Amino acid sequence: MKLDVTTANMRILECFSSETRVRIIELLNEKPYNIGELAEALGLSSAIITKHIQKLEEAGIVATENAVGKRGTQKRCTLKLEQLTLILRTSAAEEEPDRNSFIVDLPIGQYSAYEVHPTCGLASPEKRIGMMDDPRYFDDPEHTKAEHLWFASGFVEYRIPNYLVGNQTVSSLAVSLEICSEAPRYNENWPSDITFSVNGLDVATWTCPGDFGARRGLYTPSWWVDTQYGLHKTLSITDSGTFIDGVQCSGIRIGQLNIRAGQELRLRISCPETAVHCGGVSLFGKGFGNYPQDIRVTITV
Repeated sequence: MKLDVTTANMRILECFSSETRVRIIELLNEKPYNIGELAEALGLSSAIITKHIQKLEEAGIVATENAVGKRGTQKRCTLKLEQLTLILRTSAAEEEPDRNSFIVDLPIGQYSAYEVHPTCGLASPEKRIGMMDDPRYFDDPEHTKAEHLWFASGFVEYRIPNYLVGNQTVSSLAVSLEICSEAPRYNENWPSDITFSVNGLDVATWTCPGDFGARRGLYTPSWWVDTQYGLHKTLSITDSGTFIDGVQCSGIRIGQLNIRAGQELRLRISCPETAVHCGGVSLFGKGFGNYPQDIRVTITV
């Protein structure tokens, strides 16, 4: 992840001003810990550790989930970010693009097809788009301005520009985005089985733990009162299989997608009504959530 050193990103930058938070990151680099284990390792109270973890979680550096332990439910903490690059001077930080890959940012509202069921809706950073829980407004011309959308079941599909030429073939495809479940208003314990598909082939299903709204998203407009942010996930399809955040989740390999020059390239994000956990989908663009980005697709040839 690249981060501009600006006052807009103070929540993330402040995480590294505390020795305790840096030590927590060091420990989580080794393995997951629960709050009690971190408190014991650092010689601090659980209450103090909880406050530090909250800051790290708000910044998107650490992820937490409730897990059953020997003494009831415990909060399990894991390191979410693998790397963070600070950009001090934007013009000097621009690198020559990799000639063997191209990157495309797909705005959240620029889907090419959809089928959604309430609860559902769209929002730009300035206002709600159309009426709440009315799928008809996913056809509203202003849907292209949406930087947050949500639905209880169904799908949205995006067309990825295909810049391949001649006999070029794709060696890997990666999709990074901010996403979570969709519950009425929000519910942080609301699992959802979210499926990612490329050109009609289901490549991975990931179970999101909840719909997050207890704390304000870093980039979420102040007027917005429901779901605040999602989790940053990276889907990668390579010659070795399909991975989410580096963990293999299926055996689908990049060659099975048969991506060629001139071929339509479609990405679908869905939560079918038949899913074991039909908890919906919420997507966040650069004007909402904790990460200032849209759906970023990287294709390497």
